[in-house]
Amino acid sequence: MTLAASVRAFVGLGSNVGDRRASLARAVDLLRRAPSVQVVGLSALYETPAWGYLAQAPFLNAAVAVETALGPRQLLVALKSFEARIGRRRTFRWGPRVIDLDILAYDDLTLDRRGLSLPHPALAERAFALLPLADVCPEFRAPDGRTLPELLAGLDLQGIRLVREAPWA
Repeated sequence: MTLAASVRAFVGLGSNVGDRRASLARAVDLLRRAPSVQVVGLSALYETPAWGYLAQAPFLNAAVAVETALGPRQLLVALKSFEARIGRRRTFRWGPRVIDLDILAYDDLTLDRRGLSLPHPALAERAFALLPLADVCPEFRAPDGRTLPELLAGLDLQGIRLVREAPWA
């Protein structure tokens, strides 16, 4: 099924509190059930060291490619509602979380508005988001034209490991 007037978007998923696999699987399930959203690609699962605030448990990270008829703001609202349904409680910046859902990129759109910047403004600095994105969109290019291999070449990949058994495998 292809959605009318749809675009391709990429969603980053992360969890480091509670049953991380179950939280990620629930997020994928909510995306699959969302009106005007069709999941068209799922990355492998990666365990990654904490980023930003380091005194916390490692994360499980993944990416999902979707075809959606939702606009970028509508998609963001849907993702935030999924986070709430899964049990996310905001604590402090880069703190532990049961689930984190971010729009990594929305088609080729470049946007910088209050509360929503696309592609994700820190994407080029985050191996934990770029590696899963490479699984679902190997042809991705940053707005400055850099490819995923070029973006990853400048990042520390130490401590990141591929997890063989994704909850959606």
